[in-house]
Amino acid sequence: MTAQLIDGLALASQKLQSLKQKIETLRLTHPQPGLATLLVGDDPASRIYIRNKARACAEAGVCSIHHTLPANSTFEEVVEKIESLNQDPLVHGLLMQLPLPPHLDAKKLTQRIDRRKDVDGFNWQNLGALVEGASGLRPCTPTAIMAMLESQKIPIKGAHAVVLGRSTIVGKPVALMLVERGATVTICHSQTRALEAMTRQADILVVAIGKPRLVGAHMVKAGAAVIDVGINRLADGKICGDVDFEALKEHAGWLTPVPGGVGPMTVAMLVENTLQAYCALIEK
Repeated sequence: MTAQLIDGLALASQKLQSLKQKIETLRLTHPQPGLATLLVGDDPASRIYIRNKARACAEAGVCSIHHTLPANSTFEEVVEKIESLNQDPLVHGLLMQLPLPPHLDAKKLTQRIDRRKDVDGFNWQNLGALVEGASGLRPCTPTAIMAMLESQKIPIKGAHAVVLGRSTIVGKPVALMLVERGATVTICHSQTRALEAMTRQADILVVAIGKPRLVGAHMVKAGAAVIDVGINRLADGKICGDVDFEALKEHAGWLTPVPGGVGPMTVAMLVENTLQAYCALIEK
């Protein structure tokens, strides 16, 4: 069996082109959508992520507005910048790049972002809407995962989905989305006993734990859909996921590569969230 690769780069390009068409129509009568990014400090990886987001915005026709604060900024200084962007009528989406310098409380700061502009979907009101199954801005990576499953017409209703990882950024939200679509979901984490026995039951396996190549073929049911969210940099500088790609490409039914899988689609979903936030704000 050879796994069907789910090409995140191709899917992201298709999504951005679709968004571009919608934005071009809206701009006939409305201003350009704007996404503001806020970086505190000068983390090199964060700068790469922000550059990728700016490139995706340009492709779709969204104005990308970047702000940087010094690494030694106080909590109050970051709040002041967030509040100014909350009030800026040209900013329809706002994200604060993580991680923050260790002296800053990321949870408290992300809650200062206006929920209507919270394109990362981290605001507790947006997360609460997800729990309820109500409309709202949803976290980008889980939304990307669902879009990738749907692109391949992978059956979700009635499937057993296993999620490795319980973060509020990926694990918990994607579990809720899978339940919403009719899957039976098991969430595994560092305290899970008999992990291999759990993962081998999965029709859909989502891995988001941050441990390079932890999941091998012996942990996966033949023919399962495997979504690898992990991005790990090895000692030689190469990037790999949480899944042993080489072991699984002849064992899984569907498989996402790293890089080129969930990452590009996450950025595309960020742009889609920006458009959603923009539409809600211009229609209010």
